[in-house]
Amino acid sequence: MKFNILHIFSDQFRFDCIGAMGNPIIKTPHLDRLASIGVAFTNAYTPSPVCVAARCSMIYGQYPTKTKCWSNDIMPEGKTFMDTLAEQGYITYGIGKCHFTPESNALRGFTVRERQEEGNVLTSEEEPYYRSLKENGYRHCYEPHGSRGEMYYIPQVSKLPEEHHPTNWVGERSVRFIETNTRKPWYLFSSFIHPHPPFSPPVPWNMLYNAVDMPEPNVPADYEACLTFLNKIQNRYKYRDRGTDANLILTMRAYYYACISFLDHQVGKILDALERTNQLDNTVIVFTADHGEHLGDYNCFGKRSMHDTCAKIPMLIYQKGVFEGGKTCDIPVSLVDLAPTFTGQTENYDGLDLKKLYRGEVQREYVYSIYSAYQECVHAGVAPPEEHAIEIMSNLMIRNKSFKYVYSVADEREFLLRSGDDSVNLAGVVKYENIKNKLKEDLMQFLEENGENGFCAGGQWKRFDYRFSLPHNPRAGLLTQAVTVDWFE
Repeated sequence: MKFNILHIFSDQFRFDCIGAMGNPIIKTPHLDRLASIGVAFTNAYTPSPVCVAARCSMIYGQYPTKTKCWSNDIMPEGKTFMDTLAEQGYITYGIGKCHFTPESNALRGFTVRERQEEGNVLTSEEEPYYRSLKENGYRHCYEPHGSRGEMYYIPQVSKLPEEHHPTNWVGERSVRFIETNTRKPWYLFSSFIHPHPPFSPPVPWNMLYNAVDMPEPNVPADYEACLTFLNKIQNRYKYRDRGTDANLILTMRAYYYACISFLDHQVGKILDALERTNQLDNTVIVFTADHGEHLGDYNCFGKRSMHDTCAKIPMLIYQKGVFEGGKTCDIPVSLVDLAPTFTGQTENYDGLDLKKLYRGEVQREYVYSIYSAYQECVHAGVAPPEEHAIEIMSNLMIRNKSFKYVYSVADEREFLLRSGDDSVNLAGVVKYENIKNKLKEDLMQFLEENGENGFCAGGQWKRFDYRFSLPHNPRAGLLTQAVTVDWFE
C-alpha cells in the first residue's frame, strides 16, 4: 500500500514554539496533537537558514554544496522528489508558498500548484489567492501578508478578516483537496507563509497574547561575542540596528505567537479532514519549517544565522506503524532527509530515509548547514570581491548530538557550542580543544568531498585579504520592498 503524504510547511517557525515541545505559553493544541500520536525529532536542522536555499536543498535532497544555491538565489534545474513521486503514481499538489526561482510559477514536479507568494504576483488571473481577494472586494489589500519595507518588523493587525487571511486560504484549500482526493495516492504540500514577518495575524487572533506575558529575549551580558558580521548585516537590512525597544520586542513576540496559533488552527482543520475521510492511518504527516527566527535573541532579528533560533527547526512526523506513540528522537536530522523518506530512494540524495534512521537500520553522526550572505552584502554596500564572494561571506555548521561547530569566514572566528546553549562559546577552551578540532576536521572533509575547495587547505581555513564594516551612514543598506499587483499597475 502506498501511503498518502501530507507535508505541512511553515516559513520562519522557531523550533521552540510548540506547546508539546516545552513552550509553556504558546497555544498549539493541534501540533501538540500531532506530537502526541507521532514522533518529534528534537535535533532537526535546516541545510541553510534562509528561504530559497533551504527549500532548494529540501526538494533535491542535497546540501548547498551540490545545489550551489547558497542564499535567496537561483535554484538549479533538476529532478525533484515531487518528480519522483509523480513517476511513482502520486498526485503531487502544492498549495501556498514554494519560493521557486527564477520562475516563481514553475511546477518543478507538482501536478498542480495553487500559488501563494508574498512578493510580487504575476497577474491576479494566474494567482488564485489574489484572484479571490479581487473577487471578494479586497483590491485595497495589495499587501495581504502585511506591510513590508520599513514595517517589516513592526507587529501589525491584518487588513483582512480571518476568512480571507492568507493562512486561512492555505488551510481551506488543503481541506478541500483532502476531501476530494480519496483514491489515488497523493502528496500534498500545504505551505504557509506565516509566521514569516511581517507578523500580521487577523482579528481576533491578534489579541490572543499580551506583550506582558511574553518571555524576554535571550540577550546574554556578552551577547556581542555570540554575533558574526552576518548578524550585523541582517539587523541593518531589517531596520533593527539602531537600538532596541523592549516593549516593542515583547509585542513582536506576542504577534509572532498569534500567527503560529492561527496556523495551528489550520493544522487542526487539516487533521480533522483526514479523520473525516478515513485517511489518517494511510497518510504520512510531516510538519516542519525552512528555518527559524531570532525574535530579539542576541539583539538580533530575522534568520541567516547558525544560532539554534534560526538553524534549528521543528519536525513532527506521524505514520501508523512507523512514527507513532508520542515519542521523541534526538538523532540529528535535516530537511535533506525528506526526499529519500518520501520516495524510498537514496540515489543522488545527501539525506537519509528517516524511517531507516529511526529504526536504527542506518547510522548518522552529523548534519550540516551552509549559508552565504553575498547577496545581502551587495544590498548593504559591502560587496566582497567577485572572486571567492560566496566563500568570504559564508557561515558553515556541523552538528552532532552533543555539539555544534560553526565557522564564520568573514570574521575568521570559530564557535563551539554545547547542545542547547548557544550563549557560551567553548572554542579556545583547552578542555574542549579536541572536540573542536575533530568537528572542524570533519566539516572540512565534508566540504572537500563535495568539491568545495575554496574554504580550506592543509587542514586550515583559508584567510582572505578583505575586511568588513557596515557603511557609517545608518540609512545605507536598508531593505526596500514594494509589492505590486496587476490592478495597481
